[in-house]
Amino acid sequence: MIRPTGSIILFAAFAGAAFAQPEVMAWGNLTGLRVEGHLLELGTSMCVAQPELAAVSCTGREKQQNNYSRNGKTETVTVHMRAPREFRDPQGAGWTMAATEIVEDTGPGTAKIDLEFSSPNEAAIGGTFLGIELPASVFSGGSVQVIEPDPPAAAQTSLAAGAAEQNEYLHATAKGARFVSRTRQIEVSFNEPTLIVVRDDRRKGSYNLQVLLAVLTGKTTAGQTGKKSFAFKVTGEIDTNPVEIALDAAHPGQVFDGLGGNFRLQNPRADSQVIDYNLRNLRVAWGRVEMPWSLWHPDETTDPLAAARAGNVHPRVQQAMEMARRLAQKGMPVIVSAWQAPGWAILGDALRGPPPQDGPRGNPLNPEKMAHIQDSIAGYLLFLKEKYGVEAALFSFNESDLGINVRQTPREHAELIKTLGARFAGKGLATKLALGDTSDANPIDFIQPALHDPEAAKYIGAVDFHSWRGCTDEILTQWRDAARELNVPLVVAEGSTDAAAYRYPQIFNEQSFALYEINLYLRILSIAQPKSILQWQLTSDYSILAGGGMFNDNGPLRPTRRFWNLKQLASTPPRSFSLPVACDKPNLTCAAFGNIAEGIYTVHIVNNGATRTATLTGLPPAVRQLRLWVTDAQRGMQEGERIPVTGGKAQFSLAATSYTTVIGGAE
Repeated sequence: MIRPTGSIILFAAFAGAAFAQPEVMAWGNLTGLRVEGHLLELGTSMCVAQPELAAVSCTGREKQQNNYSRNGKTETVTVHMRAPREFRDPQGAGWTMAATEIVEDTGPGTAKIDLEFSSPNEAAIGGTFLGIELPASVFSGGSVQVIEPDPPAAAQTSLAAGAAEQNEYLHATAKGARFVSRTRQIEVSFNEPTLIVVRDDRRKGSYNLQVLLAVLTGKTTAGQTGKKSFAFKVTGEIDTNPVEIALDAAHPGQVFDGLGGNFRLQNPRADSQVIDYNLRNLRVAWGRVEMPWSLWHPDETTDPLAAARAGNVHPRVQQAMEMARRLAQKGMPVIVSAWQAPGWAILGDALRGPPPQDGPRGNPLNPEKMAHIQDSIAGYLLFLKEKYGVEAALFSFNESDLGINVRQTPREHAELIKTLGARFAGKGLATKLALGDTSDANPIDFIQPALHDPEAAKYIGAVDFHSWRGCTDEILTQWRDAARELNVPLVVAEGSTDAAAYRYPQIFNEQSFALYEINLYLRILSIAQPKSILQWQLTSDYSILAGGGMFNDNGPLRPTRRFWNLKQLASTPPRSFSLPVACDKPNLTCAAFGNIAEGIYTVHIVNNGATRTATLTGLPPAVRQLRLWVTDAQRGMQEGERIPVTGGKAQFSLAATSYTTVIGGAE
């Protein structure tokens, strides 16, 4: 029998056009222009160069302060850039720069960028630029043609790879430029003659060609501004070729319990309605809550467990424990994580927010207070168990590799797991420690000491990372292998893509944000095989809902495309094992699962391109038909017609820039 969690149809006016739109990241970088859903890559950024263009600093994820907004077909990004540490003087001083970028969708395959730089102080720089990254895989061997050069220059310059480490292909002033390859053409025209520099950027390990279009040239004076307009037209081949998806149902991997969620309470006014909606409408398999440690034990001289047993509990501690109980009542394993430590438990004054002068974040635990620290945390978990009936599955310090807010070295992390794990066991707690709980997947070295320490391994209940800032397939494989080495689950305790997005929440409504988020989740599920991905968050913070007064939206509380993506993922039947699955196109991401005992098989597919036909093979003989759901710019988990399966093979359509799920059984 096919037993999905239900069929839900929503016809909604999601923000943003479905096709023919520039795809703008919240920090101002374009990834390209979509035509019929196919992304014609065109990577842009806002850049400040050192004198003589010796080095270039460009906008990117979490590299500057930025804000984002959309008004119809126009997107506006403001940024405040600062010289990287290596470009500053010994006193730490260096240039600062503000910029405003307005990106307008002007029609199929076209866009207009208005870019203004403002220099608040005098800056000894080489200029400010709109940067373009041309993928060498497409444009190497192509050419650049200048439009109305002044003075006259060669009409065409080859972009064939140069022999030197750094090869400057073009340095000219013109009214525009045309970049031509066998499969793509990018034309950019300017509102006035502009300096164009084209360079081979592979000297830094990139596989791109770098184009710099000047806005301000040379060093700047205090208060100086410069503005340019750039009109883009992109043409190229649209890939509508059929795709093949091959399922291997004979080699099950790890169990996927399902979607999880974070429930760190931070907004009493808005959290309740959002949590209620999500818990009513999503199958949530894992939960994570905060331990408000600094409110549980603010005074070192008191016994917090005795005070709590006597009825003296801070309201926020009570709320966090009640949240844990609510999740446990729904049958979820509950992770308890601590962010802020009480002042007595750390070294130095508590550091909050970004580090001063790019120094370290957070504070180390005070090693002289470690016994008291362990008793304090164990007391919290004991009271949670005694009063609320919740025995936490895991405990962690949130992102201690980065120092938010407790900072640990890899060796300190291993030592804490050994000693705190032993203290939990001595108190009769079954709670284990999470190995890692890292700020993203990249600091894999952080877990190595504990991973190879047999005493620490006894107390590790799961390996755990967060999904911010992306990751390579190789890194995901290493996390999977670490969990297998310890024979414990892998958990993604915080899932999403942009940790700074709370500062510019309009980005949550963008189709690109929703598509990239679910695409990342399917990559993680397919490669790393976690037991759960816990969305950050299922509260009003980074909300997957809109309205209800959140982010100045006073309309009714309603689901966004991100909600429907997650509901569709959560429709994976319980007790499903990860299954190998192969897609034969690079702009397709797949993850597959099988509830083998009940004969139910699920395949999730993100199509990051144009509409095409998909052929799925490898389904077991007992599977006779598939049910299909799709979420895209117009539909939220809308069910389509049932698909027949013959000889383990089925064929169906994948809509452009969509997320499709098929679930099959004997029905």
